Amino acid sequence: MDQPTAEQALRRLEPLVGEWTLEAKWPDGEPWPGSGRVTFEWDASGAHLLELGRPTFPEAPDNVSIIGCDAANGTYFQLYSDERGVCRVYEMSIGNGEWKLWREGEPFSQRFTATFSDDGNTITGRWEIAEDGINYTTDFDLIYGRVVT
Repeated sequence: MDQPTAEQALRRLEPLVGEWTLEAKWPDGEPWPGSGRVTFEWDASGAHLLELGRPTFPEAPDNVSIIGCDAANGTYFQLYSDERGVCRVYEMSIGNGEWKLWREGEPFSQRFTATFSDDGNTITGRWEIAEDGINYTTDFDLIYGRVVT
């Protein structure tokens, strides 16, 4: 039986690879104090993308995520963990200039929707939260800026 390989699905993750600065804003547009850095890099096997987040925002913890795919179904997942002991699994999609993450469940549902700039050096996104699992409100906005070396 032929098994689909992950090569094509993993290639769609390439726009994330690299180092990024972070800027966050509250729903009212007020910037968060501080900044941050996020690095996306391939693990040694090349089958997973590691995301290492080091924000200096007082409200945001250091975090690590592992992004992978189910090649047979063309789906993506992100395993997230942070220094508070929070661990979550997000479904994910990426392509056509968009990047999305979402999860339903306790203690609240979340979703992230972002777009890539035409040159691929800026990702503008918004995290939303639904404490009742249905009605989403903006949690905060994030802007990723590629660090060009």
